[in-house]
Amino acid sequence: MDEDTPDDGAACPDGTPRPDGGTERAEPTEDVALDPWGSASVGDYADLFEEFGIEAFDDVADDVVDPHYLMRRGVIFGHREYDAVAEAMANDEPFAALSGFMPTGDPHIGHKLVFDEIIWHQKQGGDAFGLIADLEAHSARGMSWSEIDEHARNYLLSLLALGFDAEEGEIYRQSDNREVQDLGFELGSKANFSEFEAIYGFDGETNISHMQSVITQTADILYPQLVDEPKPTVIPVGPDQDPHVRLTRDLATRVRYFKVTEAFASFELDDDERQLVRAAYDALAAGDGEGEVDDAETDVRCEDAAEWLADYEPPETEAGDGDDAPSLDLAAAKSTALDKLRAGGKEPLRPRVRFFDRNATDEAFEALIEAVEGDKRVFEGHVDAFELTRGEAESVAREVEIDHGGFGFRQPSSIYHRFMTGLTGGKMSSSVPASHISLLDDPEDGYDKVRSATTGGRDTAEEQRELGGEADECPVYELYAYLLAGDDDELTKTVYSECVTGERLCGGCKEQAAELMREFLEDHQEKREEAEELLEELDIDLDSDRRGTGGEH
Repeated sequence: MDEDTPDDGAACPDGTPRPDGGTERAEPTEDVALDPWGSASVGDYADLFEEFGIEAFDDVADDVVDPHYLMRRGVIFGHREYDAVAEAMANDEPFAALSGFMPTGDPHIGHKLVFDEIIWHQKQGGDAFGLIADLEAHSARGMSWSEIDEHARNYLLSLLALGFDAEEGEIYRQSDNREVQDLGFELGSKANFSEFEAIYGFDGETNISHMQSVITQTADILYPQLVDEPKPTVIPVGPDQDPHVRLTRDLATRVRYFKVTEAFASFELDDDERQLVRAAYDALAAGDGEGEVDDAETDVRCEDAAEWLADYEPPETEAGDGDDAPSLDLAAAKSTALDKLRAGGKEPLRPRVRFFDRNATDEAFEALIEAVEGDKRVFEGHVDAFELTRGEAESVAREVEIDHGGFGFRQPSSIYHRFMTGLTGGKMSSSVPASHISLLDDPEDGYDKVRSATTGGRDTAEEQRELGGEADECPVYELYAYLLAGDDDELTKTVYSECVTGERLCGGCKEQAAELMREFLEDHQEKREEAEELLEELDIDLDSDRRGTGGEH
């Protein structure tokens, strides 16, 4: 969950201060490899929609009350199921935000994006969690424990200085959190090496502690749901960390006691088949009479649905995420759905919610049967309920699970922000000091780095005035949009507009940005000094007594 080597990739703002260039999605240009420990390579963020099922944040943005400026400007460009968090936020219901930081170097302005996202969600009423991924740093990067302690302290001071409320939120180290480690052990029983090989490229040379750190991170992501109750939880990360999110979403489902699905008859359907049978049922039921249809009284039989489906041409659908997500092509499921419906003959189709026993104890399964109200049918291994909505059924299943020692996890949500371009062009890298600005940099050094930064300007002032600058190619403009303008959208609009029209020249633009950067670093470092006392009061050990040489990736 750490953004250690941010990548290039900002696209044209299209006349606005949005670094993403608006809402149009380009076609994928190349394969995308997301490596949480390497140098992320995202040539076109549209690739992430296609390859990994990340959804455009624009699709949910209108549901967010008073969105953060990173959301307004398109810096946060994608999400997984953030609508659940937005709904909880709007209705003053419990939700949480968590992200982690691998202490392998100084915190820099790229990390500030994540700090700000956690703090903003905390201010919106969420439970906020910040963690130090020290086990990952030791096993995957070979960091010594003394180095980890030093860097961890610097990360936490910046997090506190930026406004994290440690009294209302929670900060911890992976190595000191026994609940996380115990949860990781349980989650590990549902994962295997083949998955790690496919997701992360692990092989016979990968050390076991590195694999263990991955499972620990899945436990980190689910940890907020151990506090009080399962709740919508968002993980703000760069897209290179999406493999951890995808794995965790799968594991959160696998450890559940019950799987809740929609069903129509005694036989079972897969997700794509279910979508087709639903279409057939809805079409036939609507033709049985006028007005609303009572499912219990609708006389639609399997053979009727098969006849309807035989003439139906299903649309192609995009890849989804989770248990009930459709695959790329519903047409491939049509044949098997027809076989099942024809075999069902005259059996009535009647929508119901089905509870599958996944990991439940006998006592929990019996309790579920008792908890399901209304008309129901009990079978070996599952229960069909005819008078519950899908949402009601999910609530019943979760309550029974928690009452009988289960976790009841919800799949975690995530939001993804763009990587910042390096000040020297190309990638921003912690190993290239001139490409990034550390939150610990002397304010004068920060000023000098911005003054020396690459820009999107023309070769001469005359060309700039005539043709305008290329703000969408400019690391300095990104500094305004991502950091220096803060909540002031008008400033980013002004900088962008004056740049592309040729009114603003690069020298003056960099001078303004450099002064703002100096002011930011001066203010931040004063607040870091004030945060020293807060950090000392926290129940977190920054003087590790662990020993070891660490692993390597």
